[in-house]
Amino acid sequence: MSARKTNIKKAVLAYSGGLDTSIILKWLEDEYGCEVVTFTADIGQGEEVEPARAKAQAMGIKEIYIEDLREEFVRDYVFPMFRANTIYEGEYLLGTSIARPLIAKRLVEIANATGADAISHGATGKGNDQVRFELGAYALKPDVHVIAPWREWDLNSREKLMDYAKTHNIPVDFNKGKKSPYSMDANLLHISYEGGILEDPWAEAEEDMWRWSVSPEQAPDKATYLELTYEQGDIVALNGKAMSPAEVLTELNRVGGANGVGRLDIVENRYVGMKSRGCYETPGGTIMMKAHRAIESLTLDREVAHLKDELMPRYASMIYNGYWWSPERTMMQTMIDESQKTVNGVVRVKLYKGSVSAVGRKSATDSLFDESIATFEDDAGAYNQQDAEGFIKLNALRLKIQASRRK
Repeated sequence: MSARKTNIKKAVLAYSGGLDTSIILKWLEDEYGCEVVTFTADIGQGEEVEPARAKAQAMGIKEIYIEDLREEFVRDYVFPMFRANTIYEGEYLLGTSIARPLIAKRLVEIANATGADAISHGATGKGNDQVRFELGAYALKPDVHVIAPWREWDLNSREKLMDYAKTHNIPVDFNKGKKSPYSMDANLLHISYEGGILEDPWAEAEEDMWRWSVSPEQAPDKATYLELTYEQGDIVALNGKAMSPAEVLTELNRVGGANGVGRLDIVENRYVGMKSRGCYETPGGTIMMKAHRAIESLTLDREVAHLKDELMPRYASMIYNGYWWSPERTMMQTMIDESQKTVNGVVRVKLYKGSVSAVGRKSATDSLFDESIATFEDDAGAYNQQDAEGFIKLNALRLKIQASRRK
């Protein structure tokens, strides 16, 4: 065992209770000779997290953290991201990316609380998550040691993992029925699918792959309407009923999924350099994006709105690439949040067979829409149309000069 490994006395493991992280737990004990603390987070993945406690106890773990982080996840991560209308590469709503900063934060906090020397995760050496976890950890605890088993061990096949589990008496759960061929990751914002036939970008995803939504073809023939109430850029009520952030997203997922909303099939550029094909279901987030842009269209100054749109791709890349805890993201968030002070009001959306349309928006306190100016009828002198001539000529001056030079 190397000196570097012998210096590790205790490590905090992001533990799901599944086969991979159970193997990592045992591997850490054997390879590093260290005590392991497990951390399991409920961020709305839709699976029970308590069984992870029994599995960790059965493997002799003494310090076990099981936490419900759903409200914190939506309030402090999802909502701030949606204030910026954040989309990566024009389509992806960053459902996996935005969960990683919270998990990294809690890993570091638990390491501090338990006196651990290291943190460990089960992300592979080919994906984005290793970058997100580790950049977050180093930003919050510069001297932390990170153990990434997939970059160290030789258990690089399912067969080797199963052999290791058998050798070390690690229980393997065999679920009844057909096992999904996809690698899936879920939280309250989305569920993702990779692998299987999706590794061929020409192959259409199978209908039975989708878990959260009906197909648009099978969605109801009657439209569903929702009213979303906003305060400073965040949804605080649905159809007039006050809800917490996690309750809002849970209900939007339910209603959106029932109407076939939120399916996405893309090829994206990973930060580590490769292209990856993935499918995503983000019904609640898709509704939130449409509704937030609608309320901003009514309440934001034109130049503020345009500046936000110019900066958004940079902000999206920060989140996708793992820089949530960076000073530049914090600085940009301050600017975004300042813009949201006037984003108050109600948006009415229409859901129909996979589509989301904003069909109404109002704000009693912050609307910049002035009907007396915008009307096509007599505007009672609120806007002098003759002023437009000078405006046009001044803006045309440089174009006229350029045209004259060409002649």
